Amino acid sequence: MRNSEDFRRATRRGVRASSPSIVIYAGSAPSGSGVRVGIIVGRPVGNAVVRNRVKRRLRHLAAQHLPSTPADVDLVVRALPRSAVAGADLAIDLDKAWARATARLGAQPAVAR
Repeated sequence: MRNSEDFRRATRRGVRASSPSIVIYAGSAPSGSGVRVGIIVGRPVGNAVVRNRVKRRLRHLAAQHLPSTPADVDLVVRALPRSAVAGADLAIDLDKAWARATARLGAQPAVAR
């Protein structure tokens, strides 16, 4: 995802699942758009070097989940300050939050846009 409106729609209208180091927002995407993922790593996470390292790790970990994610879903992964020092726990946190977010999204009734 690259459009701020897509980020806004997923974070405000979608479902939320959190873990100690990340928060995932999941929302329905326009039909035919496939799975789109956006990553937010703000300044509280650390300096530019740390933020970019966290972003690269999250991008790599999220790519592993794409084949098993339902189609036409927007996911926004927001890194919390703890993600900078999470180590292997970051992958575990992402796995759990990703599964909860997609499950909640599947159980949520469709809303008008």
